[in-house]
Amino acid sequence: MIRAMGLALAILMVTTAAEAAEIGLGWLGLRPVSDRPVTVLDGPPPADLGLAGLRQAIADNNAGGRFLGQSYRLDAITLTNEAEAEPALVRLAQSGIRFVVTDLPAPLLSTLAALPAAAGLVFLNSGAEDDSLREGQCRRNLLHTIPSRAMQADALAQLLVRRNWKKWALLVGPAPEDGLRAAALRRAARKFGARIVAEKPWTFTRDAQRNAEGEVAALTRDWSYDVLMVADETGEFGDTAMFNTFDPRPVAGTQGLGASAWHPAHDQWGANQLQNRFRAQNHRAMTELDFAAWTAGRAIGEAAMRARATDPERIEATLRAENFALAVYKGRTASFRPWDGQLRQPMLVGWARAVVAAAPQEGLLHPITDLDTLGTDKGENLCVLH
Repeated sequence: MIRAMGLALAILMVTTAAEAAEIGLGWLGLRPVSDRPVTVLDGPPPADLGLAGLRQAIADNNAGGRFLGQSYRLDAITLTNEAEAEPALVRLAQSGIRFVVTDLPAPLLSTLAALPAAAGLVFLNSGAEDDSLREGQCRRNLLHTIPSRAMQADALAQLLVRRNWKKWALLVGPAPEDGLRAAALRRAARKFGARIVAEKPWTFTRDAQRNAEGEVAALTRDWSYDVLMVADETGEFGDTAMFNTFDPRPVAGTQGLGASAWHPAHDQWGANQLQNRFRAQNHRAMTELDFAAWTAGRAIGEAAMRARATDPERIEATLRAENFALAVYKGRTASFRPWDGQLRQPMLVGWARAVVAAAPQEGLLHPITDLDTLGTDKGENLCVLH
């Protein structure tokens, strides 16, 4: 009897595998110009940053998809320069790919999404945090699983204001992305009732970091504030700001206390299962970029499962539906905002070694969902989808 059941199960599995319909996912990533670590403590960034998360999602999708006759294929292209981007996109489209997960700079992603070759494709942005892609440069064929800078700043602001740390001093680095980060922090301060009481640009060179102890103390000597906020996405000075302020004050922003979609120390709501699966497959901790790519891949798998279809149009329609819900191991399900394509999801606020709190904070009121207190809400968003 047992032997007969085993044979029947084997026949069923073979039949299922033979009938499995394939769903193709593409990956377009651009290798960083420099792989120089920010400090001597760090090695070069992993070559498969982000892509490893998508591979994990493909494995997870295939584990569940075999029961529905669905299988998932990944076609990954990592670019070495921007000139390779358009030919790579054409190649993906010609191979039948309809869903492309990307880790590209915002201008390049915006250009690709507008090409004739992108007609009929859906891009899932897992790398560009630029708010412009969710507002003035938004497009109907763009979805975003990486949180915007506005979402990150709002999550941080909610915690700081809840703790009555409402007076912020702000140091802004010289890179263009530092300016965008500073703009998000100023906006979050206005939104949640904090104040920027002092602000200065960081004008010292990288070599001057060796004297950052004196520079940070001198810059903050005459300020009266609760928290020093740093906008330093390239790591010029933010790490040296901690413990070097004139008065004893915490540091937050791009260094110190920060907000992200994922944290390597996060282990609640079953998150340790994903952390362990990822570490077993990749021999390193899961980063926010890995998580954003994993979320993009899983969103496609979840939509295909709910639609019980492999047809791209039905998958996309399910993905954008109001009742779509994706489990993301953070106690709440995630879904895509219809007005800008951003994935609404809980955020984790923490420092390098621990998660301090989750956002949105309890008690925040919103007519639809308090998850929309993070980032630009429908009434304030400038996106006009086209």
